[in-house]
Amino acid sequence: MTQSANRIVILGGGFGGLYTALALSRLPWSKPEQPQITLVDQRDRFLFSPLLYELLTGELQTWEIAPPFEELLANTGVRFHQGGVASIAIDNRQVTLQDGTLLPYDRLVLALGGETPLGDIPGVAEHAIPFRTIEDAYRLEERLRELETSDADKIRVAVVGGGYSGVELACKLADRLGDRGRLRLVERGAEILKTSPAFNQEAAQKALSDRGVWLDLETTVESLTTDSLSLKYRDRVDAIPVDIVLWTVGTQVAGIIHSLNLKQNQQQKIVVEPNLQVVDHPEIFALGDLADCHDADGQTLPATAQVALQQADYCGWNIWASLTDRPLLPFRYQHLGEMMTLGSDNATLTGLGIQLDGIAAHVARRLAYLYRLPTLDHQIKVGMNWIGQPLRDFLSV
Repeated sequence: MTQSANRIVILGGGFGGLYTALALSRLPWSKPEQPQITLVDQRDRFLFSPLLYELLTGELQTWEIAPPFEELLANTGVRFHQGGVASIAIDNRQVTLQDGTLLPYDRLVLALGGETPLGDIPGVAEHAIPFRTIEDAYRLEERLRELETSDADKIRVAVVGGGYSGVELACKLADRLGDRGRLRLVERGAEILKTSPAFNQEAAQKALSDRGVWLDLETTVESLTTDSLSLKYRDRVDAIPVDIVLWTVGTQVAGIIHSLNLKQNQQQKIVVEPNLQVVDHPEIFALGDLADCHDADGQTLPATAQVALQQADYCGWNIWASLTDRPLLPFRYQHLGEMMTLGSDNATLTGLGIQLDGIAAHVARRLAYLYRLPTLDHQIKVGMNWIGQPLRDFLSV
């Protein structure tokens, strides 16, 4: 009697989930050990989110930063199933999808990522636009085109949140809108990019200043309507006219995670061992935004793509090790620096003893992200397109 293949189900096709699936497909499984690997995501495309901003300025196209899962997983042996997760029966080791599909598992990977919390501030859920998904970018693009083709003298945009996403958005939109734009960046703290190196902070401050982006520091949002944003600075509340409000504040765990009987921290993130196994459930692995992970050196890890990418390699290896009677490895995070886009053809980069800004950082950032795209085939397609773009621009003149 032949033994049935182990079943690995990966929920979430972001950096953690997709790259875990690709890592598993490359490992040296013997024929009897070869598992069934199923990747589940509610969308049909992977999103390389650090490059999402480039859609707004037309620097990149959707296919470059959001290739279909079916294309990326071709010839890997990994199955893709598009659908949302309805429930996870931990005791029965079974996932039920919203279309009724049942997926029993021997190993489960939770990589559902995070969501932008719109909170309970009046009007925010109804009128603000988050910026995390392709759908968010399309919604913003549609609104921008409406305003750009209108007879409005100025297009007034407020970006709430002075972290990486807020700063990058403000710079890109300032470049796109030019003199017609009136942008402000709203941050409740006393400074932007408070966890960023001083070099990057200074470069970002200059980029925002050069583009005329107004900074509202130590300022909170009181309410939002269709065309008005109420801001509180100290004890004073002012209502300012707005056409678009972008919300980039915070990350919350996907709702399905809250219902699971797994150890969670105060932010409802799942607590995992350094080897990425869920506490008390060695058959379940968790990584990315929804995992409360301390690595082998005790570092508390931020919710970034860089962390999820590195976790995915360890997660794939440790699942393989757990199914082939090998020792599991504790995750060791290597901080490789940080990169930010600060408008068209402008960026900043720090790490590994290097500090760059301007066009040099822009080129270095593009090359680094090209290398991190999920498959060699996609890297080649995108790289050839980037190489050919200057020639196409020249011929079109």
